[in-house]
Amino acid sequence: MNGAPVRVSARLRLTLGYAFFLVVAGLAVLAGVYVVVRYVPNYPLTPANPSDLGQPVPARPQILEALVRVSGGVLLVLAVFGLVGGWFLSGWVLRPLQRINDAVLVAATGNLGHRVALTGRNDEFRQLADAFDHMLDRLQDAFEAQERFAANASHELRTPLAVNATLLDVARRDPGGQDYPRLLERLDLTNARAIGLTESLLRLADANAVTAVSAPVDLAALARDAVDEGEEEALGRGVRVERALHPAPTVGDTALLAQLAENLVRNALRHNTPGPDGARTALVSTGRDPRTGDAVLRVENTGAVYTPEAAARLREPFLRGAGRVGTGQGHGLGLALVDRVTRVHGGTLDVRPRGADRGGGLAVTVTLPAGGAAQSS
Repeated sequence: MNGAPVRVSARLRLTLGYAFFLVVAGLAVLAGVYVVVRYVPNYPLTPANPSDLGQPVPARPQILEALVRVSGGVLLVLAVFGLVGGWFLSGWVLRPLQRINDAVLVAATGNLGHRVALTGRNDEFRQLADAFDHMLDRLQDAFEAQERFAANASHELRTPLAVNATLLDVARRDPGGQDYPRLLERLDLTNARAIGLTESLLRLADANAVTAVSAPVDLAALARDAVDEGEEEALGRGVRVERALHPAPTVGDTALLAQLAENLVRNALRHNTPGPDGARTALVSTGRDPRTGDAVLRVENTGAVYTPEAAARLREPFLRGAGRVGTGQGHGLGLALVDRVTRVHGGTLDVRPRGADRGGGLAVTVTLPAGGAAQSS
């Protein structure tokens, strides 16, 4: 019958180890002394002081016998000293580990706000505690983001479903007084919104779960395709799109990066207001970072004037430029999806407001690790 293994604490193991090596060291010293004394001449020794001639002088067997008795007592004292001293010494050494263990138990209950916050010398325990605190920071941010995401997603999905339910309820109560073509059109619009929101949520989940495929891709080509696809919308909205597309090779998932470029261009077109000269403009540029050689995609547009704090919050899911209950097309997932795709590819996303003197709006920069020599088409 296999029982549970006996738990032996690290402190006890360190104590026994400390005592064992202390006794072994003492035994080695006593053994050396014994060997030396072993070669004492085996005949009665003469006292060095002639006045002590009347005193008995021990021979070698007597000396060895006394040495063995004394050695036993010394080893016993060393063993007791090693156990007691080792217990306190190991407790002092392992005290930081106990604090880390307590923090783990607290985190296991769901309280991710607790930190080890170990101070003192920068040894292995301090580095382990700092790494654990950093992990708790990441976990807390992730859980808080998931909670916000779930709450916002449920709210956003409830809206079109509630609208459809209201339209159908009104039609059911007064079937003869309905403009059915208009009713069907409104139902179709709200249903299309729910479908589009669901697809966006799925793409966002894919960006979180999928490791980017390692394939060479040029951001310039993807940005060019996104601008071409949005050309008709740009004309309809009166937005002048300027291009400065230079090769920006990287490695990643072509589909996800294409979605990233499309979302940035779409946001620049849909959240665009006239600048100081009365024109609506957007600038899409790609190239390499001159310092690191990384691939860079930058999209700027005229638009509302943001503070740096408000601009940074735009990457939060469902937060649109006009607030969480924004109007117009889109579901507030554009920059959220861009942020997740960028992180999947090991890059960085920078969202900064443009000054009012430049027509407001945003300057969004995606930087991805450099890849092979991709060719811009």
